[in-house]
This record gives sequence, structure tokens and C-alpha cells, in this order.
Amino acid sequence: MTRGRLLGLAVGLLMVVVGGFWTAVGLGWAGEESGTLATVGPAVAGLGVALVWVTLQPRR
Repeated sequence: MTRGRLLGLAVGLLMVVVGGFWTAVGLGWAGEESGTLATVGPAVAGLGVALVWVTLQPRR
């Protein structure tokens, strides 16, 4: 695996973790409730999943 793919994988996984945390905080599961974080969190996590998916796809 190249450095670029490893970097994409690391950034994608970090986005999933941060997005999940923001979602939990936004919904009041891990701190104060925040409508903004409840909206942004799933979007960041979803983009992280997409980045991991694209990074793990075999080259053509």
C-alpha cells in the first residue's frame, strides 16, 4: 500500500471517529445537546466512510 493510500485510510478513519463523536455529543449522549453537531457529525462520518471505501478500492 502506498503512502497516499495509507494517508487516505488514516484520514478517513479519523473522520469516522470524529463524526461519530460529534453525533453522540450533538444528540446529548456524551455531553450537551447541540443541533449543529447532530447535523454535521453524520455528514463528516459519511464522508469518512466514502473516503475509506475509495481508498480501499483496487486500482484499475
